[in-house]
Amino acid sequence: MDRAGFNRVCSALPATTHVVQWGNSDVWKVGGKVFALCGRAEGRDAFTFKCSDIAFEVLQEMPGIRPAPYLAARGLKWLQQYAAGGLCDAELEAHIKASYDLVKAKLTQKMQAQLGLATKDSA
Repeated sequence: MDRAGFNRVCSALPATTHVVQWGNSDVWKVGGKVFALCGRAEGRDAFTFKCSDIAFEVLQEMPGIRPAPYLAARGLKWLQQYAAGGLCDAELEAHIKASYDLVKAKLTQKMQAQLGLATKDSA
């Protein structure tokens, strides 16, 4: 996946916002909370996403994937695909969508409703 593909995946998710910050990184948010970002590492695009505890333990063992600099150092479960190997495009897309779902689930019901994300179960 390249940066343009990453931005297409993120922009297709409901109620997302995009900002460029932190040294020209594409930062994607839902409800003001970051769920994915694309920056540079080792001369190529690097994709950072939130993940479950299990995914954090398993995926960081793959070549090209590491605990996300700055975020994981604070005890947060974020990974970064920074080099060759790692996830194929479809797998990376699935993890970006899972990151979005993890962050969205932590939003208050009121915020989810304001963003049009509330389901019948959460309304």
